[in-house]
Amino acid sequence: MDVKKANELIMAGSTGQSSAARLIEIARSSFNKVSSMESFDNLSELNKFFNGGHFNLTGNEIKDVELVILLLASSNDISNQRLDRASKFLNLCDFLSSNVGTTIQRVVHYFSKALRDKIDREDWVTSSKTGGDTNNKLSHPDETMVSLSPALITCSLKLPFIQVTQFAGLQAIIESVASSKRVHFIDMAIRSGVQCISLMQALATRDEPRIELLKITAIGTTLQTKIEETVMVTNLEHIDVNLFELNDDESVVVSSRLLLRNTLRQPGSLESMMRMFKNLNPCIVVITEFETDHTSGIFLDRFSQALTFYTAFFNCLEDCMDKTDENRKVLEGSYLGEEIKNIVAAGNDDRIFMDMKIEEWRSLFTSFGMMETELSSSALYQADLVAKQFDPGNSCSCNMNEKSLVVNWKGTPIVSLSTWKLC
Repeated sequence: MDVKKANELIMAGSTGQSSAARLIEIARSSFNKVSSMESFDNLSELNKFFNGGHFNLTGNEIKDVELVILLLASSNDISNQRLDRASKFLNLCDFLSSNVGTTIQRVVHYFSKALRDKIDREDWVTSSKTGGDTNNKLSHPDETMVSLSPALITCSLKLPFIQVTQFAGLQAIIESVASSKRVHFIDMAIRSGVQCISLMQALATRDEPRIELLKITAIGTTLQTKIEETVMVTNLEHIDVNLFELNDDESVVVSSRLLLRNTLRQPGSLESMMRMFKNLNPCIVVITEFETDHTSGIFLDRFSQALTFYTAFFNCLEDCMDKTDENRKVLEGSYLGEEIKNIVAAGNDDRIFMDMKIEEWRSLFTSFGMMETELSSSALYQADLVAKQFDPGNSCSCNMNEKSLVVNWKGTPIVSLSTWKLC
């Protein structure tokens, strides 16, 4: 990206302020000019190809761009096994970033920690060949999810893209059981349980036909002692239709929110889920997944995708929640930071998250004999209504990808919502 193009991006914002995503692009453009050099080893040499005056940036924005350039330099050095120099740049990143600063400062803070972990892993691989040993396995972030329920619920209620997909998905479910008196709702990834509450409220206010029974089955794979009265399986590969108490007079609906991203690294898990869907024969399967690609085995590609995605995510948190909100700090530090570490630093065998875009999910689901259904105009209206209600500044926008909904934050795709039936 040249200076002219980057400047166009900066000036595109209706408020005249540079978004964090645009600052990332300016940093990338500037770093690309120097990345092929082998001699740079300090901030002044890195920044000699960056002139904030070309982009009409404020002093704080210039500092943020310089900080991202440092992060990019360290990731580039790690990719090229120049670990000592990468560590030097990360020392500067750690000094200049903060978990309570701007979007850029917070993002760099957590990505710097992830890159530091990546270096430690690289060092361990080298030392292990000579007898070294360390416990470098990353914990599963979902193990913290249940204990974070208060913070999770608070943040979910304030994030537009979460609310948009939740209410649009709920509308699709309500429509699918419009003539049913007995409904069996299966939540494939029970966490806070918020969507179950919303479903109960929506069905309770329905006039005809009156709901006689709403059965909710929640699936959990971790922390059984903290999740009561659920179907517990040690691995999604072990899930089976016989685990559910099904009755012939029930209309079955299935919701899977941010679960499938965990299945691609679990042998047989996705196949078992698809077989289960076929045996359940649900009216509808509602699937919500992050709209990004973290599947690449090439470190820099995965790092770049993650940096774009989480910058938008952190920017949404900053715009929609007070900077002093402890719930935001907990979510960023205890969950998102660990998620970034797993995506950026973990080796292939330790990877937990394999996010894919809707096109890849569509191809995969179709190969398993599922058929994508189009969201109704009522569901799309609900999505647009919620987006405007939670974000009057129009930073949250919705667009269709074939029959599925993609929700964006300031132009960056964040999450997709799709609905499916059996062929």
